[in-house]
Amino acid sequence: MTGVEVKVEGLSKSFGRANIWSDVTLTLPPGEVSVLLGPSGTGKSVFLKTLIGLLKPEQGSIVIHDTDLVKCSESRLYDLRKLFGVLFQDGALFGSMNLYDNIAFPLREHTKKSETQIRDIVAEKMDMVGLAGDEGKLPGEISGGMRKRAGLARALVLDPEIILFDEPDSGLDPVRTAYLNQLIIDLNAQTDSTFLIVTHDINTAQTVPDNIGMLYRKHLAMFGPREVLLTSDDPVVAQFLNGRRQGPIGMSEEKDTAQAEREMAEAGELDGLPEMKDQLETSPGMPDRAAVHRRRERVEGMMHELPQAAQDAIRRSYANSDGGDAGGSPWAENREREQVTVVAGSAPAPEASEQTDVVPATDGSAPTEAVPASGQAEPAAADDERPTDVHPRITEEVAPDRGQESGGGKAEGGAAEGGAAEGRHSFRLFGGRKGQDS
Repeated sequence: MTGVEVKVEGLSKSFGRANIWSDVTLTLPPGEVSVLLGPSGTGKSVFLKTLIGLLKPEQGSIVIHDTDLVKCSESRLYDLRKLFGVLFQDGALFGSMNLYDNIAFPLREHTKKSETQIRDIVAEKMDMVGLAGDEGKLPGEISGGMRKRAGLARALVLDPEIILFDEPDSGLDPVRTAYLNQLIIDLNAQTDSTFLIVTHDINTAQTVPDNIGMLYRKHLAMFGPREVLLTSDDPVVAQFLNGRRQGPIGMSEEKDTAQAEREMAEAGELDGLPEMKDQLETSPGMPDRAAVHRRRERVEGMMHELPQAAQDAIRRSYANSDGGDAGGSPWAENREREQVTVVAGSAPAPEASEQTDVVPATDGSAPTEAVPASGQAEPAAADDERPTDVHPRITEEVAPDRGQESGGGKAEGGAAEGGAAEGRHSFRLFGGRKGQDS
């Protein structure tokens, strides 16, 4: 199973006279993890439902495997929906079915597999999300985090090429959210599917995705490599990532300009962006993410289009990966390196750095290894003693909640205020159209 590219062009959606968003243009790279941020009520969940054809946009196209989901026939749309797996906000499990039957449901509905085959597939997916042994439990007998993982297992049973996550962290404590984030990275490594996550969690946005987009004021304000948004000096981004009241975003998505300026003046000097965190890596024993290498090649080709701060952040992250070697990439920083050259029969230079190099001899003898200025060889690095065949099992205490119903996914309420004043903003667009209002 390999992820597929999703190309969205000029998408617009309204409910009656209330415009939700307009002219949304982006491309989800195949196999990569993307995150969509934005204040509450900006239509992020509406965007997910539009992607899978549950809602019909007024304009635009959604192209998957050379087929436009907006214009294709109902029978073709039905087939294309099988490419998607969806994790809804609350898991969307059937409350009267145990976990096994919930997860087996898509296989029984959409395939002709035997019960033996279904049993094997369900067992595999439940093990992938850390729920092996819980097949007989009802949704009301398990905690919210376990319901999320059961919903994720169900999303995986048809081996989808695209997996959509609608606020997977909602209702979870920070520790369970951290476990879920690591699970998402590990699943991406195992499946190589295209992931799109809608979230409000800043730690998730900082550590999980390859790409980040942001919906604001009824437009896609930006979409591109994670470093673009995480280093942006735009006041909307700074306010959102810092989670503070002062800034352009208000309770109804946007504020009156005079109110925003007054709050900023009263607050005085505010902190800039939070420190950028490293992206999560796969757990020991998991395969490497194929998307990492594809993304590196893709970003290499667009480096010249990115802001300088984003370029610097990318250089730093790649220089720190692979043991500090940027792999000879064209954006690797050129650093001055002092070297000691010891040729057979000559003495070491009196002033030298601790770095060593192997220098070919000029007299036909064997190459000579340079010696550090201290005169002592560097000790060999110890082997990594971490186990490589152990995948950390996610465990949770069962939190009975029999009174809570397990229902379907929720649409994002109040997606936009119809009478909200439109404004112009100075985001630079990646994946969107340059110069559009935002």
